[in-house]
Amino acid sequence: MVLADLDGVVYAGPGALPHAVESLIRAQQEGRRLGYITNNASRTDASVAEHLTSLGLHVAPDDVTTSPQAAMRLMRDLVPAGSTLLVIGGEGLVVEVEKAGFVVTRSADDHPAAVVQGFAPEVGWVHLAEAAYALATPVEEGGIPWVATNSDWTIPQARGIAPGNGTLVSAVHTAVGRLATIAGKPERPIFDVAVSRTGAQTPLFIGDRLDTDIQGARTADMRSLLVLTGIDRPKQILAAPPAQRPDYIVEDLRQLFEPYPTTVVKGARTRVGDAIVEIDGVDLRIVNDGGRQIDLLRAGAAAIWNSGRAIFGFRVPEQLYADPFRVR
Repeated sequence: MVLADLDGVVYAGPGALPHAVESLIRAQQEGRRLGYITNNASRTDASVAEHLTSLGLHVAPDDVTTSPQAAMRLMRDLVPAGSTLLVIGGEGLVVEVEKAGFVVTRSADDHPAAVVQGFAPEVGWVHLAEAAYALATPVEEGGIPWVATNSDWTIPQARGIAPGNGTLVSAVHTAVGRLATIAGKPERPIFDVAVSRTGAQTPLFIGDRLDTDIQGARTADMRSLLVLTGIDRPKQILAAPPAQRPDYIVEDLRQLFEPYPTTVVKGARTRVGDAIVEIDGVDLRIVNDGGRQIDLLRAGAAAIWNSGRAIFGFRVPEQLYADPFRVR
């Protein structure tokens, strides 16, 4: 079973990323079951499935897990059934709130039992202010729960990288001095919902972000693969802390079908494919670039990660974190 993130993995904005759709179609044709997990709360599972189908994939709504679905799983344990929730977000969130049997309000004056917040392009100051009004009372003084669908700082769009839900949640946090409970990646609830919806066993999770996708997969005890078509770049990979280190690194999804090279460590040297790097004191030296930048990156990452030292403990040659992989 393969579970995949969407923004930065399959598409950026409405358009598919290079080689993503044809690679996923090939995986389906070779008998792989596919499921999709998205932190983007602005759309329903049905609309996401429709979008993916328009790109050429065969996707049903049940194949898609959204952060609002995970938020509702949390909310059922926080407030009584049928409670009124202050919803900060768009259609994707509203639909799941109503499907879960809760009542939607947009005003703090309606005395909601909780606040649920998710990304939508139309969310603005007026909506964030309502959340702040509703959350003014601290939890220890009887304040209501606050669940955020996700905390992604950024979201890939066709024109570039834009602010994500994390920036909107942070604005409310700054106003009220409280922290939201997060339902989406990197927290476990969204992965548990995905496993429940798809019946996944020992899935491989594909993502483009270390701090949400890879960390989340590790939290959920899933193998993880980072693809370099989205947010995080070679510099971030080399510097990744232990909780954010993927099992596999690929340029794009075509490399799902290549044999993954073995990492061989002999003394101070680390080899991946024909790429060899060596730790010499504080220097991380390139012994052989191997002719493939992806293997050089894999070797450099493995050397740093296995050293027990953080990246700032090394002098790293620029060639090691070159980035010919960025989608243009």
